[in-house]
Amino acid sequence: MLTLKLLREQPEFVVERLAVKNFDASKIVEQILEQDSRRRSCQTELDAALSAQKTKAKEIGRLMQQGLKDEAEAAKKEVAAMKEKSKKLEAEMEECQHRQNELLVLLPNLPDKAVPAGRNADDNVVVRMGGDAPELPDTALPHWELASKYDIIDFDLGVKLTGAGFPVYKGKGARLQRALIQYFLDFNTKAGYLEIEPPVLVNEASGFATGQLPDKEGQMYFASQDKFYLVPTAEVPVTNIYRDMILSEADFPVKMTAYTPCFRREAGSYGKDVRGLNRLHQFDKVEIVQLTLPEDSDRALNEMVLHVERLVSSLELPYRIVRLCGGDMSFTSAITYDFEVYSAAQGRWLEVSSVSNFKSYQANRLKLRYKDADGHIQLAHTLNGSSLALPRIVAALLENNQTPDGITVPKVLHEYTRFFRID
Repeated sequence: MLTLKLLREQPEFVVERLAVKNFDASKIVEQILEQDSRRRSCQTELDAALSAQKTKAKEIGRLMQQGLKDEAEAAKKEVAAMKEKSKKLEAEMEECQHRQNELLVLLPNLPDKAVPAGRNADDNVVVRMGGDAPELPDTALPHWELASKYDIIDFDLGVKLTGAGFPVYKGKGARLQRALIQYFLDFNTKAGYLEIEPPVLVNEASGFATGQLPDKEGQMYFASQDKFYLVPTAEVPVTNIYRDMILSEADFPVKMTAYTPCFRREAGSYGKDVRGLNRLHQFDKVEIVQLTLPEDSDRALNEMVLHVERLVSSLELPYRIVRLCGGDMSFTSAITYDFEVYSAAQGRWLEVSSVSNFKSYQANRLKLRYKDADGHIQLAHTLNGSSLALPRIVAALLENNQTPDGITVPKVLHEYTRFFRID
């Protein structure tokens, strides 16, 4: 979340930048500052009251020593009244603090100066493109038909076992899934990312710290008896490893990668664009996370974008990199680059990765800090990206590589799949 220091010093700037996200922050900022002012005023009164109590307590001792019992009793009554006033001030301060925190989490992260204005995906900016789209015949099949033809993914069986959006991978389809996960992890670890195997259930504190709660509560699966959430992305448990920690400058950068199944309710999703693997409730994804010093996070973002670009390119898929406009960005992100691959059989672009810099927004919620060279405690910066999400990668691989003899497998996967074609 945004810091109080920023809101106190630059409230107009905050309102101006959040307008790029089409978010009117003026009333919320005003209310936060009102609560902050009242809380600080109560603190001043409380400090004065406590000081007066201390002085009066010394006076009571002096009066007792002098045998002035009546005066001492009167002074005790004054102290009792002061204590009652202090309790009321403390309660009011707690209420102001509580209300202030409730308001602070309503404010999204400030968009970076490089973020274009805009309302939706139509206003995003294509940064660059790579790869060549295959020329498929008119008889080319979409991936859901290919999955049935070669018996590698069973969507109906998933409905039987669980419901729509929970496919069952079979045979070479299951092997391809496993091969992609291992390849992605190997690609990431070779680039210096430490592999993590985190839990896929997290508590409320973890969801809050990375910004999924309360913003995306309706999209997360919840185990009510234990009050655990199924992870929507490995970002949540991996980033939370460093919650409530103070690092040194020498600890940075921290680079981690993890595979997890991911769970999202995707409420309200329907239509042809969600067929097959295009949108699922359970899917596999490999994530990369970086924690950096503030002055290094822009460089780290560029490094992560290039890393994901090399990974997508190695799969021989046509792709484009898109800088999201303010209206299409997540609540917590300061700047985001989406990766999309072209699905030739569907004739559309499919998002397979988002790479984002959250700057100090997540770190403030995480209480992830470091001690600088002067001994001052500062907030770190956090970044993450998909490297990669599997469903649409698989969809594009199946569709773009279909031939009369079967579906060819990219060369980089041969050592992982141990087969070169699905037939």
